[in-house]
Amino acid sequence: MSHMIAITIINKFFKRQQMYICCFLHKNKFYAKNNNGDKMNNSYWVETTKGPQFNKLEKNIETDICVIGAGITGISTAYMLLNKGLNICLIDKGEICSGVTENTTAKITSQHGLIYKYLQETFGKEYARKYLQSNEEAIKGIKKIIDTENISCDFEKTTNCIYTCKDEYIDTITEEVETVKELGVNAKLIKKVELPFDIKNGIEFPNQAKFHPLKYLYAIVEILKKNDIQIFTNSRVVEIKHDSDGYKIETENGSTVLSKYVVMATHYPIKNFPGMHFLKMYQDRSYAIMIKPNQKFPKNMYISAETPIASFRPINDEFLIIGGSDHKTGDNTKDLDTCYESLEKYAKEIYPNAEIKNIWATQDCVSLDKVPYIGNFSKLMPNIYIATGYKKWGMTTSYVAAKIISDKILGKENQYEEIYKATRFAPLKNYKEFGNMLKQTIYSLAINKIKIPETFFENIEKDSGGVVEYEGKKIGVYKNENGETFVIEPYCTHLGCELSWNNLEKTWDCPCHGSRYTYEGKVITEPTVKDLNKIE
Repeated sequence: MSHMIAITIINKFFKRQQMYICCFLHKNKFYAKNNNGDKMNNSYWVETTKGPQFNKLEKNIETDICVIGAGITGISTAYMLLNKGLNICLIDKGEICSGVTENTTAKITSQHGLIYKYLQETFGKEYARKYLQSNEEAIKGIKKIIDTENISCDFEKTTNCIYTCKDEYIDTITEEVETVKELGVNAKLIKKVELPFDIKNGIEFPNQAKFHPLKYLYAIVEILKKNDIQIFTNSRVVEIKHDSDGYKIETENGSTVLSKYVVMATHYPIKNFPGMHFLKMYQDRSYAIMIKPNQKFPKNMYISAETPIASFRPINDEFLIIGGSDHKTGDNTKDLDTCYESLEKYAKEIYPNAEIKNIWATQDCVSLDKVPYIGNFSKLMPNIYIATGYKKWGMTTSYVAAKIISDKILGKENQYEEIYKATRFAPLKNYKEFGNMLKQTIYSLAINKIKIPETFFENIEKDSGGVVEYEGKKIGVYKNENGETFVIEPYCTHLGCELSWNNLEKTWDCPCHGSRYTYEGKVITEPTVKDLNKIE
């Protein structure tokens, strides 16, 4: 089936539609516990700082710029627009930084995987140089903000290294070093690392950094407050419409914002058309555990070239974050119950005396050509901007995005705007990934809807869930440990894909575009903005 036929089929369906002591595994739930025995599965950043509180938007307001999403991109954009004679409103569906931002590993690096040889071969040397340069400038830009505003956020210069333990990546890494040197960064080929195992090759980037992201962002938010920026939380935006003087941003409780400019800093764009970014990217989920190694551990940052990915990021002189277990969001072919278990097992293999302290998970958007989408949402809707597709490198890319978007609003030229252009539609360089995404979308939109479930309501055990057949109809069921039942229509309210049950996190996940819901059907993650329909 050709790509055009596949897209036509999809369009038809659219029209129809405290530190922790130890870890426990109990009935497929893996979690850390604190001294009181409470489940505390938050990131280290959340557990060690407290953010400012704001009110819900409960009236209609007007502003010059409405930034939707109060994570690192939205906050950085608002900061860069300060003192320019413009009124700014910052609005979020939850609390400040309560989405993807609070679950980062907080690596401030321009080394976004083995990407530079790929960029040079795919788009040209100048393109690759600008990508590298923009992210190197982001590292310096973040440091400048910290120094200018005197922010205490545990910022520390370090190196970042990609290593391999497999023969098949030896030459790839060597070629990456040569490419990066030609692009202007003094990358180093290394054969030894601080990790407790031998490697076969590695590439090291100097002058990278790490910090406490929430200490950094909460300090910036306080600066925004002092400059009379309007900030509203727990105010989910459900629609953006043309208005005579700009755009009307509607929230779920009926309150509105009238604004000339709109910045969708929502992780995944919450408006589908005419941008159609749902055809150009997918979401990927990953997991992290923080350990106390109780033995010597690395001071620099590391990530493996091969999969499954193993990421290492130290915190102070006491803790180490190990990340990995990546999978496409909504992938029901993977045994998600093992995601934390595999990380713990790996940690104990290389650090036998390690104590598990925190565990958490996150996800991010991945564009099909591996480059973020930053800038105009669509040529048909001027003055709306987006930033998405960070591929889990949002600490630097968020700065790049904030600078490009703020420059565009202020009418300034930005030398990096063209390489991140959000209106580009040329994902077919990655035929395999594009084909896989179309296949998954068609399967979830069409085939799954006529496929008979393999189990029935009576077969769902306590503390588990799934899509079942009940009285000739498909329903999504979760039964808690007490036997209480929660039933929903198992179709994503974004574009109608059939949802997958995530038994590890007790959520409903969309395999098409990565929307996630609680077992009760409440929205967790974009692009959807509407809760699931409940069934009594």
